[in-house]
Amino acid sequence: MRTLPYNREVKGESLRSAFAGWKHGSVHCLEAAFLAAAILEKRGYPPLVMSLESVDRLDHVIYVFKEKSGWGSIARSRDEGLHGRAPVFRSLRELTWSYFDPYVDKSGRIRGYGMANLDDIGVRWRDGTRNLWQAEQHLIHMPHVRIKSSNVRYRKLLAAYHRNGPLLKGPNWW
Repeated sequence: MRTLPYNREVKGESLRSAFAGWKHGSVHCLEAAFLAAAILEKRGYPPLVMSLESVDRLDHVIYVFKEKSGWGSIARSRDEGLHGRAPVFRSLRELTWSYFDPYVDKSGRIRGYGMANLDDIGVRWRDGTRNLWQAEQHLIHMPHVRIKSSNVRYRKLLAAYHRNGPLLKGPNWW
């Protein structure tokens, strides 16, 4: 996914299907999740996405998959630390926590996560030709599992962000 340019929506907001994102040649996080799901369902993986809910309402969506070794993700982001993860996490909660530290920026802080099967959303996420705002709304309004994080940890990460900028790629991030 990193080889596809990030869709910065210079011609206005968009939410393209997997095919339309591929054809256009750039994707943002949810479009990348559609594309990863479309590619990997051909290999027998279910089209599962996870919404990482942030206090600033700038949520992040990732494609999630399970291997014998654990849960992993495929993701595209403007921020280096929010890309995919190798399948080494024992649970979705653990996978979510791997995103917590790099998610902290001027206003971001993960407060919950939720998982959805794209086939249950009711949109043509594989090959639709219109913007798929219904998919975004479904992910925003679906139940999210809350995570409690230490305010001390958050304040340290926020101070580090203000000093040094975003966290860079770590050892398990690809």
